[in-house]
Amino acid sequence: MSILDERLYTDEHVWVQKEDALVRIGITEFAQDELGDIVFVELPEAGDDLVAEEPFGSVESVKTVSELYAPINGTIVEVNEDLEDSPEYINESSFDQGWMIVMEPADESELDDLMTEAEYEAFTEDES
Repeated sequence: MSILDERLYTDEHVWVQKEDALVRIGITEFAQDELGDIVFVELPEAGDDLVAEEPFGSVESVKTVSELYAPINGTIVEVNEDLEDSPEYINESSFDQGWMIVMEPADESELDDLMTEAEYEAFTEDES
């Protein structure tokens, strides 16, 4: 499993990468492995406000439909439109082509509540 240490993680298997004043968000490789082949992604629109730990979209795989939970509060500034026609990008490259949204955090200090790479790795070992 690939975990990148410049990213932060949630217990809902969402990764967050800080990019200046914004954060890029997607689901982890662990999550996409558990889901199987992803066939559809429902994402919010740019300008939408997200509330931490509340659903902001969903992914549908051949196995199930899973809700996506916001890691922090903030406003969406960009959505990965490529996922509409190519949801398989999440399976192929969950950390690169498979990113989902970019948002402006309401309060950057909320990032301090997320897991580091080492913490997430230990968390997923417990779930395996």
